[in-house]
Amino acid sequence: MLHINKLSVSFGGTYLFKEISFKLSAGDRLGLIGKNGAGKSTLLKILSGETDIAEGEIAKEKSIRLGFLKQDIDFVEGRTVLEEAYQAFEELKSIEKKLDYINTQLAERTDYESDSYHQLMVDLNDYQHQFEILGGYNYQGETERILKGLGFKESDFNQLTDTFSGGWRMRIELAKLLLQSNDILLLDEPTNHLDIESIIWLEGFLKNFSGCVVIVSHDTKFLDNVTNRTIEISLGRIYDYNKPYSEFKGLRHEIREQQLAAQKNQQREIKQTEKLIDKFRAKANKASMAQSLIKKLEKTDVIEVDEEDNSVMNVNFSISKNPGKIIFEADNLKKSFGDDLVFKDLSFILERNSKIAFVGQNGQGKSTLAKILVNEHSHEGQLKVGHNVEVGYFAQNQAEYLDPNITVYDTMINAANNSNRSKVRDILGAFLFRGDDVDKYVKVLSGGERNRLALAKMILTPFNVLIMDEPTNHLDIQSKNVLKSALENFEGTLILVSHDRDFLQGLASTVYEFKDNRVKEFLGDINAYLEHRELESMRDVEKKTVTQQSRSESKETETNSKDDYKLQKKKKTLSNKLSNKEAEINRLEREIEEHDQKLAADYDKTAAIPDFFKNYESKKTKINKLMEEWESLQIELENI
Repeated sequence: MLHINKLSVSFGGTYLFKEISFKLSAGDRLGLIGKNGAGKSTLLKILSGETDIAEGEIAKEKSIRLGFLKQDIDFVEGRTVLEEAYQAFEELKSIEKKLDYINTQLAERTDYESDSYHQLMVDLNDYQHQFEILGGYNYQGETERILKGLGFKESDFNQLTDTFSGGWRMRIELAKLLLQSNDILLLDEPTNHLDIESIIWLEGFLKNFSGCVVIVSHDTKFLDNVTNRTIEISLGRIYDYNKPYSEFKGLRHEIREQQLAAQKNQQREIKQTEKLIDKFRAKANKASMAQSLIKKLEKTDVIEVDEEDNSVMNVNFSISKNPGKIIFEADNLKKSFGDDLVFKDLSFILERNSKIAFVGQNGQGKSTLAKILVNEHSHEGQLKVGHNVEVGYFAQNQAEYLDPNITVYDTMINAANNSNRSKVRDILGAFLFRGDDVDKYVKVLSGGERNRLALAKMILTPFNVLIMDEPTNHLDIQSKNVLKSALENFEGTLILVSHDRDFLQGLASTVYEFKDNRVKEFLGDINAYLEHRELESMRDVEKKTVTQQSRSESKETETNSKDDYKLQKKKKTLSNKLSNKEAEINRLEREIEEHDQKLAADYDKTAAIPDFFKNYESKKTKINKLMEEWESLQIELENI
């Protein structure tokens, strides 16, 4: 499907990757992994054609259709969710317009015997056939099915996209890609804005997708569940194996161990050979043997060991000052958005050095409570903030608050104060922004690099309470581990909102479960909570309450999809029949009008025409019959 040959990309003289080659085939579900800034998103942009090739070549079949989900997208304002999703069907919408035009012409024109009128009838048949082949009678039902799978409700369909957050807009863009008949899907961090239900739905969709999928993701569970091949970009090279992520990492480690052992043996043999050369070179009768050994040594292919990029962030969260014993005290907190209740009757006392995890489905209020605690949302009930409490807050979309038009260094300088301005470069270095990296504009950074910058910027603000909402989005796996280590060593109060069980393990000693407009407290870490709930993973926590509902909805959706197809097809057929009846009625009425005019001009002459009145009455009878048929069709169409 797609062949990449000796592709190289460099910035400022430094290669992101050099002379990499691989091919993509139907059935490949490829996980593209690597550290933040390794070139994953850049490679996707090159494959999509969005970025030009500087060195190397890409060959693809002419008929291949390719869809690209980017991290940053632009939307046309003024469209509803459905209207935006329907943009996936450009060809269908074009045919639909042509069919409407032809039906209008057939209803209005009277040149029934002309070649152009006949051509309209031919075109109508051709376009109807194309429309049906392209799924024209069920695309609306399919669109609604995909949108629901990605978390939208029917009440959202007619809302303007302008009213939705960036995360929900990303879901609409993902829906458009899934609705198109693409042969290759390029997905850059597709799970970042999805809750667990939507992630599981997407996993099922991609596993059944017959084309090729290339996924950039740091969600190891998602990669393991979906992919059957992994390519890692590391230090300018790629490592390509037909294994999902976890098996790939195990195999890479095993191969590197074998390389190290082989290299060690080879070096031992080389040293022995060099000793023999030195020994034989000193003897005249052994000189030919020495030359033979030298030639053998020159032809030896030196075994190389795959390099590993071990550079990681160096993060340290220190508290600004000691707060009082009570951090937050809540009494009967309640939050609603209009008529939508988020939670009620929430009371708690959060003491100094508490480690809390917020878990539960999206939309149950985890982020909302976090924003209430940092005074970003209003609420009902009482909330008291303790003495000397200074809160550091990392929002789920924290990177969106960065100014894209200034440099990394200026971002930090603008946020610094007199006491820490001199430490800006050291902090940036700790977050892997070194050398010329600090002069990069924010807009050219990858999603993971922006998140690292947002974390670095947060450190410039004093805090003793840390509230973090999905802090691992976009971060590569090594960075996630470093962040977790830093949070384990944090001596202040910690509140974490996350779907990632592995990340939460060891970080929280108390769990707040958000479910059915209530918040319930569990004493113990995430493993104790899951054991109490008799569940194995965070995915089960978020999925269990809706399993039966999902099954029934799945059956209902399947039935509805079939029903939608039949109804749409029947509706279109009835509309076409109506148009044809209207065209024939208009033709007969004009012929009767011509007869009336002839009778008024010269009654005797017209009446003498053979079978004139017989034809005249026949036309009137036919019109009455057509009117009855038209009325029946109209009633049937209205009932649909």
